Amino acid sequence: MIDGVANGVPSTPAERLPDADAFDAYSRTVSGVAERLTPSVAHLAVSRRTRRGRAEGAGSGVAISSDGYMLTSAHVVSGGHRVEASFSDGRELQAEVIGADPLSDLAVVRADARDLTPAQLGDADELRVGQLVVAIGSPMGLAGTVTAGVVSALGRSLPTRSGSAGRLVENVIQTDAALNPGNSGGALADGLSRVVGINTAVAGIGLGLAVPINDATRKIISALMKEGRVRRAYIGIVGGSRPLPPKIASRLDRDKGIEIVEVVSGSPAARAGLRAEDLIVEVDGEPMRDVGDLQRLMVAERIGHDVEVQVVREGASLKLDLIPRELET
Repeated sequence: MIDGVANGVPSTPAERLPDADAFDAYSRTVSGVAERLTPSVAHLAVSRRTRRGRAEGAGSGVAISSDGYMLTSAHVVSGGHRVEASFSDGRELQAEVIGADPLSDLAVVRADARDLTPAQLGDADELRVGQLVVAIGSPMGLAGTVTAGVVSALGRSLPTRSGSAGRLVENVIQTDAALNPGNSGGALADGLSRVVGINTAVAGIGLGLAVPINDATRKIISALMKEGRVRRAYIGIVGGSRPLPPKIASRLDRDKGIEIVEVVSGSPAARAGLRAEDLIVEVDGEPMRDVGDLQRLMVAERIGHDVEVQVVREGASLKLDLIPRELET
């Protein structure tokens, strides 16, 4: 055999590999996603002022409206005073940062345009492990770069910080689609070209992470577009998931609660009488199994309003009232 030709006779269609049709379908899906989404994804050049002068950074952004709104990663535009968005059609547009939320690593910028091609946002909660995903961004400044892979894991948590505040971004998507510096802020899409995540980090060799697009992050995006920031309620505890005592688990028909490891001095939790080793099992009637359940409840609407917390302390159940305050970042 020479160069794939046996005895100088080209292979016939009947001799195609058994998986050829599957590979063709895979290729058509990836190229179709790339064709539809590439016009919506831009390379972002970010200028920052530093003590040593001006510094340049880069990332990617995804158009989500025709009138210039784009979604990217908060760390891509952090500290940036000037942003330029370059699209696959050759346009280079000035953009401004509308709002950034380091605790979700999401940001919204607005390009000076009224005719962008917006991407369709999907729902990451519908993803399944093994599902095809396509990453589009501008790693190394190479705009319109496309890689493909699968969802390799779901339910990951990504720790984030802003000043003294820390948070876990829940249900982060892990993928083996190749991500490189500059991919941050770009699109992670499903096979129907719906953006299900915003690429945020390289987790290791062959692994990348993306902040999911779901009901929770849609609210963050909406707040950034309208107010330029995200307001969150704060009660002042450090804790983690822990199995409930058997009798309590049987009575509540659930197996886990949130164990308080530390109560911040002077916080709403401290003033309400919460203590280390208390097990939080409900907040305003909502069951609490892990810190993610509590985080999802700490929205702006609860700032300054009474919240009822049910805890288990030394085997006994009791209810305490507290008033969350706004989280300072």
